Amino acid sequence: MGVILALGAALAYGLSDFVGGVASRRSSPWPVAVMCAVGGLLGAVVIAAATTGDPSGADLAWGALAGVGSGLGGAFLYRGFAEGRMGVVAPVSGVGAAVLPVAVALATGERPGALVWWGVAAALPGIWLVSREPGPQRQLAAGIADGALAGAGFGLLFAAIGQVPDGAGYWPLAVAQAVGAVSVVAVATLLRSTWWPRTGVEVGGGLLAGVLATLAALGFLLSTQTGLLTVAAVLTSLYPAVTVLLAAALLRERIGRGQAAGLAFCAVCVALVAAG
Repeated sequence: MGVILALGAALAYGLSDFVGGVASRRSSPWPVAVMCAVGGLLGAVVIAAATTGDPSGADLAWGALAGVGSGLGGAFLYRGFAEGRMGVVAPVSGVGAAVLPVAVALATGERPGALVWWGVAAALPGIWLVSREPGPQRQLAAGIADGALAGAGFGLLFAAIGQVPDGAGYWPLAVAQAVGAVSVVAVATLLRSTWWPRTGVEVGGGLLAGVLATLAALGFLLSTQTGLLTVAAVLTSLYPAVTVLLAAALLRERIGRGQAAGLAFCAVCVALVAAG
């Protein structure tokens, strides 16, 4: 069941990133990221209010830390989608999202097999090959940097929300979404970017992406409560495959040979870590 939940989370995250990325390209990434956080908050509040649970202060604190990662990850992911290529930004973010929770899981006592280390090693050539996709240098650099920042944010989200125990309910998830919204606004303000939504694309696309992201986070949380954080994190980190395939099918983004090899290494990374 944990594996199924994690794969469902990957599907929902991939759909969310694609919807949010398309909306960002048609408008501006920061308003979309804010509305995504708002949509996620509304969805999480509905889920938390409809279920039972008794979260402690520590559980809510883990939710708040996860919200910092969620807000930063989503904001930089959408900015990368707006400035670069989905097929570059998504895989780089996925590798980062997988590696950090694995490190946390090891530090907190999980002991997966040697295959995990081979999987982490496979991530390095994957990132290098993905970054060599032909295109304007400025566009590529922006996509890679934002993808790495997004991966760090999502890795923090996965590592923190994975600490919420069964029985705490889903208010920690709602706290995560609320803090995520504040984080996006704070970063946009520091970067002197406009974050207030003004168009229907920003509002509608962001809200839909946020609801999908909440469903994904719920699936990930349930997966960690029924299995290992390591397995849940790497399987959920398969979400770039959904985003890349949608970008290729609907946006006609070409996948070159070098990038295809990089994607293969990324796939090997998450597969080995999951197997380990």
